[in-house]
Amino acid sequence: QLQASGGGWVQAGGSLRLSCAASGRFSSYVMAWFRQAPGKDLEFVARISFSGGSTSYLDSVKGRFTISRDNAKNTLYLQMNSLKPEDTAIYYCAAAYTYSDLPPSQYPYWGQGTLVTVSS
Repeated sequence: QLQASGGGWVQAGGSLRLSCAASGRFSSYVMAWFRQAPGKDLEFVARISFSGGSTSYLDSVKGRFTISRDNAKNTLYLQMNSLKPEDTAIYYCAAAYTYSDLPPSQYPYWGQGTLVTVSS
């Protein structure tokens, strides 16, 4: 089970940190963040390997967002800096069994989403 939190309203240029609390064998899963903006498809944001040693990002968030995990606390994070209005979306955490470029349909487990609103 995944529970995302930390969303909110922020002005452009601001920062937010999202968290995703997990139950079960957290360290056995590759974790990722996706987002869905109003009227748009679900979009991959970032992915992190089992131990946290490897990460991958959407090009438009590279250098601004950082994905991390704390396996001792069963928690996934997304630090978002220099936020832009186009980052406005519902952000979802998800878990998968393999570290590869998987479509959303290949992630078996999803959190409920947390809304991030960035005003200009």
